[in-house]
Amino acid sequence: MKTQTSPALEVRRRSLLAGGVASAAGSLVPMSVQAQPASVPNPASPPASGLMPVSLKVNGRSHALDLDPRTTLLDALREHLHLTGSKKGCDHGQCGACTVLVNGRRINSCLSLAAMHDGDEVTTIEGLGTPGKLHPMQAAFVKHDGFQCGYCTPGQICSAVGTLQEIRAGIPSHVSVDVTAIQKVTPEEIRERMSGNLCRCGAYANMLDAIQEVAGGQA
Repeated sequence: MKTQTSPALEVRRRSLLAGGVASAAGSLVPMSVQAQPASVPNPASPPASGLMPVSLKVNGRSHALDLDPRTTLLDALREHLHLTGSKKGCDHGQCGACTVLVNGRRINSCLSLAAMHDGDEVTTIEGLGTPGKLHPMQAAFVKHDGFQCGYCTPGQICSAVGTLQEIRAGIPSHVSVDVTAIQKVTPEEIRERMSGNLCRCGAYANMLDAIQEVAGGQA
């Protein structure tokens, strides 16, 4: 026999079912569309643009740049400061055409991020000398014909200047006989220390003469 349900009981049952369905549906709504608490800005977070401020002192002049954190020092010099003397050869740190001096030490600028050198002093080939007043190493390269096509020459010269500074500072190399002794400028030392700078034209012998001449004048 069919049981009769009172109207009041039917209303209460429908209200209960409707409430349960609404609760279940609410639990399935993704968190991304539910109300979220207001976010508090983080003062240490990078700017919304994704750029970061970098201060470089290049060839005696200070530059304040806003750079993508992935920008290499080489690209900062060439693309942002328009100092195109430093060349992009292999872009893998294998040819040395991008060599510059950072705080007096030579580095491959294609392998180093500009952001790593915030506050550093950078010297490029443009900062070593001018056409009217060449650096001794530049003058020696011209005198001894230490280049042909010239593409690798800026890196060669910066590396040669760094090489002599390393020797004067007593920093040994792989071919140094006594790493505790005062280092001397020998052809073997120069060849070893300059081995990271490649010359596709093969002007190595003339470069060696140029570097030895400058080393003799600085003794």
